[in-house]
Amino acid sequence: MANKPRAREPGIDRILDIALGLYAERRWQDITMEEISEASGATLPRVYEFFPTRQAILARLFARIDKAVLSDHDFADSTEPSRERLLDVLMRRFEAQSSYKLAIHSLLRSLGSDPALAICSLPVLANSMAWSLEASGIGASGPMGLAKIQGLGLIYLSATRVWLNDDSPDLGATMACLDRDLSRAGKLINLFPHRKNPSREID
Repeated sequence: MANKPRAREPGIDRILDIALGLYAERRWQDITMEEISEASGATLPRVYEFFPTRQAILARLFARIDKAVLSDHDFADSTEPSRERLLDVLMRRFEAQSSYKLAIHSLLRSLGSDPALAICSLPVLANSMAWSLEASGIGASGPMGLAKIQGLGLIYLSATRVWLNDDSPDLGATMACLDRDLSRAGKLINLFPHRKNPSREID
């Protein structure tokens, strides 16, 4: 008798969507990989293939959001002030992550009681902030680049707390928070580079 063919297992994005749905209902540390496996219809080895740790799920979520933000990049904006470009990039980020609002809220609530998750989330956040800077024409390398990444990470987290309670269509409260904090950061850590004057002659 021939063996019954195995049903095709779900891919990485399907498993991620199921995991985020579970995280939207309960804390991250309360969801086991077995639950994600059962809910998604994937075997445990399949889940392990894509997500060997819960931090890998977080990294995939942020990568998905990053890709959505970067896909809207317009090179025509390169003539705009870097501060305005960064504000636009961050607002696009909040729009892109709106579908995952409950899961992100759950994540933030879990960080305080899950030190391992909090520590492992830092490189993921740093990478997203570095790309946000680079997409705004602001260098994110070197010692000053690290300071900019860390500063922007704090700004993003502060605005995220506002965003979680901002139900307005234009996210006005979130934008106001970003605008205020970006202005402060520009003065404290020289976040925004001075633009060169193209009309200035070189001696």
